[in-house]
Amino acid sequence: MPAIDLMTLSIVYITAIVILLVGYLTAISSKDIVRLLIALELMFGAVFMSLIPIFSMYANTAFAVAILTIFASGGELLVLIAAIAMQDKKKKNISTSSIRIGGDNV
Repeated sequence: MPAIDLMTLSIVYITAIVILLVGYLTAISSKDIVRLLIALELMFGAVFMSLIPIFSMYANTAFAVAILTIFASGGELLVLIAAIAMQDKKKKNISTSSIRIGGDNV
């Protein structure tokens, strides 16, 4: 028998999906690296939130996924902070319009 009822489960997942969509839309429309970082953290927050119902039924599996997500989120955060520092040092600007990838302007 599930330890969490269907109404609570649907509220948690709907909220996680809304947060994920806000993160995606913010990432797509971000004009600087700091907003991009915030958007990515919102997306990871939505992933963490979606793990809550899994903990009530499959605690060991959810714990393993949570550990992997925490390491991925931590690594992503460190890489983005380093990218912000390098961008600011090199260009004196953190606007995404000044980043060049493969010869194309982003």
